[in-house]
Amino acid sequence: MATYGLKIFSGNSNPELAHRICDLLEIPLGRALVSTFSDGEIRVEIGENVRGADIFVVQSGAHPVNDHLMELLVMIDAFKRASARRITAVIPYYSYARQDRKNKPRVPITARLVADLITRVGAQRILTMDLHAGQIQGFFDIPVDNLYASPVLLPFIREHFDNDLVIVSPDAGGVPRARAYARRLKAGLALIDKRRVNVNEAEALNIIGEVNNKTAIVLDDMVDTAGTLIQATKTLLEKGAKEVHACVTHAVLSGPAVDRIEKSSLASLVVTDSLPLGAQAAHCQKIRVVPSSRLFAESIRNIHNEDSISSLFEIQH
Repeated sequence: MATYGLKIFSGNSNPELAHRICDLLEIPLGRALVSTFSDGEIRVEIGENVRGADIFVVQSGAHPVNDHLMELLVMIDAFKRASARRITAVIPYYSYARQDRKNKPRVPITARLVADLITRVGAQRILTMDLHAGQIQGFFDIPVDNLYASPVLLPFIREHFDNDLVIVSPDAGGVPRARAYARRLKAGLALIDKRRVNVNEAEALNIIGEVNNKTAIVLDDMVDTAGTLIQATKTLLEKGAKEVHACVTHAVLSGPAVDRIEKSSLASLVVTDSLPLGAQAAHCQKIRVVPSSRLFAESIRNIHNEDSISSLFEIQH
């Protein structure tokens, strides 16, 4: 594998993932100081020559979201001013993605604002995974590669769960993803009819589909406060499901999420490492992490070598 000119750097949001990607590519993580001045301003110093290099900046939308977004913007500006040949922002979890449209008067479309900031500062390509809404790709005027977590989640489901499965979408928007998983797993498909009563608060009302005496797997792109997930678990068990598990790409797990999961009837929560787990979540016996580093490493390798990455969207297992 040719790695001449390929350099990977990381901000402070998920350095463990960046290190795993570099280990798979057999290159060192780039040297950079990313810290703050005493007044809280972001401070970035690149510790090596990047002139003419193909730069990949790994930075996820982890808490604190705004600090890590600013780190990404400042790092991209630093690389641009240091004459990098190309700068790719590797954003495993794209923050502000839920604010992708005007769903009421006088609200912003913040997902578009973030896209404009990243593009204007100098990024020339975006690599991300399981965007909350696919149309966010259209907010960018540069190439966007939106990877699917299915190549890592599907093998885990096949290995750890029996054949009597039903894949459950927690809302209408997630049905295409759930249908794709159900087809590949030869499993049933169900939908939770819910109505959101407030921000980060939803009320599950009904189950569309057969879940009685089946192992239910709730499939979603993210889990934030876990309110929807816990309500879905309760409703599925009331409708006769044997047990309920969840497979989620991005473990935001803010506020009371971990407490809710620990106290709930949810049997397990499977997540990727697109976001680092906090101390409480890392010690939760119900939460299991499936690594996504190989998926990102292969994508970075192919982008650097100007090869197609379409094969990474195919399920090989």
